[in-house]
Amino acid sequence: MNTKHVEDTEERKKLKRAARKKAAPKAKRDATVARGSEKRKVKKISKGQRKR
Repeated sequence: MNTKHVEDTEERKKLKRAARKKAAPKAKRDATVARGSEKRKVKKISKGQRKR
C-alpha cells in the first residue's frame, strides 16, 4: 500500500487499515523454521586479552 501521496495522517491511517483488512491473511510459519532464522548471526569474539 503506497500512501505517500496522502498528506492527512488520519486519512492515511484509514487507507492503510482498509488495505490491511482487504489483504489475504499471511501463512503460518512452518514448524521446521526457527523464529530467528533470518537474523544475522554474531561471530564469537576471541577470549583472552581485552582489546582496549
